Amino acid sequence: MSEENKEQSVEHFMEMIKRSRRGKFKIYIGMSAGVGKSYRMLQEAHALFKNGIAVQIGYIETHNRIETHSLLDGLPLIPRRKVFYKGKELEEMDLKTILNRHPEVVIVDELAHTNIEGSKNSKRWQDVLDILEAGINVISAVNIQHLESLNEEIEKITGVGITERIPDKVLEMADEIVNIDLTADELIDRLKEGKIYDKTKVERALQNFFRSEKILQLREIALKEVAHHLERKIDVEIPKQIKLRPEKFLACISSNAETSKIVIRKTARLASYYRSPWIVLYVQSSSESLDRIKLDKQRYLINNFKLATELGAEVLKVKSDKITQTIMAVAQEREITTICIGKPHLSLFQVILRTPVFNGLLKNIAATEIDLVILS
Repeated sequence: MSEENKEQSVEHFMEMIKRSRRGKFKIYIGMSAGVGKSYRMLQEAHALFKNGIAVQIGYIETHNRIETHSLLDGLPLIPRRKVFYKGKELEEMDLKTILNRHPEVVIVDELAHTNIEGSKNSKRWQDVLDILEAGINVISAVNIQHLESLNEEIEKITGVGITERIPDKVLEMADEIVNIDLTADELIDRLKEGKIYDKTKVERALQNFFRSEKILQLREIALKEVAHHLERKIDVEIPKQIKLRPEKFLACISSNAETSKIVIRKTARLASYYRSPWIVLYVQSSSESLDRIKLDKQRYLINNFKLATELGAEVLKVKSDKITQTIMAVAQEREITTICIGKPHLSLFQVILRTPVFNGLLKNIAATEIDLVILS
């Protein structure tokens, strides 16, 4: 092994050690203020405390909501750091005391918060990274509109500019993300009951941010973001051989216009049902080269490619005389779960005996986990 490779190996091992020492990071995410993120964090803190886990409140923002504020009783609280800034006394999370006390778990609200000028870090999410590096587990919370990549999209929906943001990488670092989900009606009811803002602000909020059509869009974005996080986590953490395979369909067509059209339409229906990506594959043998097939067949073939594209397929055209091998190679390379072909015109018994492509497919598929669907 070269000296350079040795150094890379050592660095990789050191990174593994650092990751194992790093605290675990859990984020509660919501579509807007008032869905109950802080409430859920405090509920979890009580559950941990009752089970003998050394949990402390590093920073929580109850917004004077009675239900949330009452949950502070009985939980160890790290006093906030008092700072004079521009003639005012302000309060910030005390990062130094958290690191010195070194609890097993610390609750840190308002992940996107901007710290007062002169603080060690400019953002609270950076404080959280310091806490995690110290080996302390963190439970935190953020609203979806504070995510950097979604900022402009959400501003178009709400009409409200958000200046406090977190980079997407912060969510990617989380070991667990929990979406606090409410329906639009539930959230509006909470607002009207005075559980989110003071009752003097309710009417204005209903006219602006808290409108059903806006809440529905924000809810969809929040759900998608958590789903994406889960997909990334599965890809990274679960060995390929044991993870559930997402469905992916491969429709194999020939120059036979009618059969191909049926295969395309029926595979489109299957893919739609499973909400799965799908591919249309045409293997062009030398006997089907453009100078050997009739113009009307060429035209039908082009129309079928167009139909497949309109129905949402990716179209692949491969020149090869090894049809079975090409189909299997594409299926394995693109992680296909189901191959769809048209029903041959002969009886199935005759097909198995006389059709080398079909016979070859059956033999190859038998050695894989790929399904074969014959469409009538």
